Amino acid sequence: MRIRPATEADWPAIWPFWREIVEAGETYAYPLGATSEQARGWWFDGSHVVVLVGDEDGRILGTAKMGPNRPGRGSHVGTASFMVDPSARGRGVGRTLGAHAVEWHREQGFAGIQFNAVVETNTSAVRLWQDLGFVVVGTVPGAFDSASHGRVGLHVMYLDLS
Repeated sequence: MRIRPATEADWPAIWPFWREIVEAGETYAYPLGATSEQARGWWFDGSHVVVLVGDEDGRILGTAKMGPNRPGRGSHVGTASFMVDPSARGRGVGRTLGAHAVEWHREQGFAGIQFNAVVETNTSAVRLWQDLGFVVVGTVPGAFDSASHGRVGLHVMYLDLS
C-alpha cells in the first residue's frame, strides 16, 4: 500500500465508500442524502487530502484529510478525518492513514492533533487513536445521533506533539 496526495480525479473512487459510510449513520455527522458534488466540496475543502492506494490493484482503499483544527490563533493544533472503504477494513488501512497523519502534522510543525468528534460507539476507531497515543480529553454526551444506538457521546481526542 502507498499513500499519495489525492486529486479531484480520485473523487469517483472515493465517493461510493464515502456515501456508504455517511449513509450508515454511525460515524459521521454529514447530512444524509448528500449529492456527490456536495460531498466532494466537503471532503476537498482546502485541507491536505491523501488517499491510500492498494499496490496490488491500484484501488483506493481509504482517504484522509488534515490541516489546522481552527484558523488563526488555533491553527497550531491540527485535525484530521478518515474514511476506509468497508471492503478494505481489517487490512491496516486506518492505522496506515492515522500514522501518516501524525507524521504529517509533526513535519508541518503542529503542536498537537485534536479530533473534535469521535463517536464513542466507534470502538475500533477509539482504540486505534489510543494506540497511536491520543487520549480522550472529554465526551459530549448525546451529541451524535447514531442510526443503531440512538444518541451517543462524541469524544474529543488529543495527541500532544510537543
